[in-house]
Amino acid sequence: MASVNSPVRVVLLGLFSLAIAMGIGRFLYTPLLPMMQADGLINITNGGVLASINFVGYWVGAVFADRVPGSPRSSLRWSLIAIGLSTLAMGLTENYIIWLILRFAAGVLSAFVLVLVSTHMVKLLAENGHGRLRGFVFSGVGFGIMIAGLGSLALMANMVSSASAWLWFGVVSLIGSVLISLFTREEVSDTPRKHQVMDGERTALDWAAVTAYFAVGVGYIIPATYLPVMAREIISSPLVFGWAWPVFGLAAFLSTIIASRLQHSFSPRSIWVTSQLIMALGLMLPVLHGHIALIFLAGLCVGGTMMVTTMMAVMEAHRIAVPSDVMRHVAVFTAAFASGQIIGPLLASYLHDWTGGFVPSLVTASIFLAITAIALARSRR
Repeated sequence: MASVNSPVRVVLLGLFSLAIAMGIGRFLYTPLLPMMQADGLINITNGGVLASINFVGYWVGAVFADRVPGSPRSSLRWSLIAIGLSTLAMGLTENYIIWLILRFAAGVLSAFVLVLVSTHMVKLLAENGHGRLRGFVFSGVGFGIMIAGLGSLALMANMVSSASAWLWFGVVSLIGSVLISLFTREEVSDTPRKHQVMDGERTALDWAAVTAYFAVGVGYIIPATYLPVMAREIISSPLVFGWAWPVFGLAAFLSTIIASRLQHSFSPRSIWVTSQLIMALGLMLPVLHGHIALIFLAGLCVGGTMMVTTMMAVMEAHRIAVPSDVMRHVAVFTAAFASGQIIGPLLASYLHDWTGGFVPSLVTASIFLAITAIALARSRR
């Protein structure tokens, strides 16, 4: 078992790695989508496809994360730097095909980073008696979303174009990625991975959990892609609708820290189930009435449970699997989650074109979340 002399160092490296990989590599597109619409570069339909191609990349990255040659440390470093480069490149072209390629690549790389942080930094903290700090590592996703949201709000307020916004965030993420690469040492293994797990070392997958996590992918990604768009359809001022994404990120940031404290009294599975039901409720709020306050409240419900379910799913993978098979379980869970994310934006965009609103997709996803959460609660794995 590896030792850790500075748990704070591990937490900060993991937090900022996830902030870049997820807050920018995955979710920067969400607050920039209204800006790209205002610039006449994209609409709801091809915007949904561009969102989904990122999630296809995330699915591919999750499936192959444990098969990438070389050491985990090198994979983490180059994945982060490549995320910065792909973000920067989004602002250098208006070619839709190139955008698809760049967003696909960012999805692959962000999955690599999430799996690597989950199976190395988080595991290192747990093995050395610092498991209570895991929530701070996962709060990096919410922190990244919050910073991306506030940055986008400031850029919109100053009438900055979407292309310039991609360039600004690309530069910031590149600088951050280089610094993380320089400071990451024993926190992530430098030993090349073994690519095969012996049959006797495999652990059966928990399909109730896999299915529930797939539902979370379908459910959360609709507001995670279109929440600012929903807000913009109600109030056109960016100084109002622009706050939807920072609120979402703040909820994601704080919720993981709170959830880590709740683990003293509740099991990861029970926290997961409760969070998933709250998410289902959050999706129904904009259906009840098209008011901006309900949009923000939905952002709190979904943002506040998105990373909690992710954190609990990773903990369940560690609990269920033998040590040598943990990465496969994390990868399967992440692939299920990513599969849901591929379906969510496509479902929402096409139903929006058909019906003129997001209500049908929100209702469908909410029901699916509730059913699979109940099934997960009834499972006794």
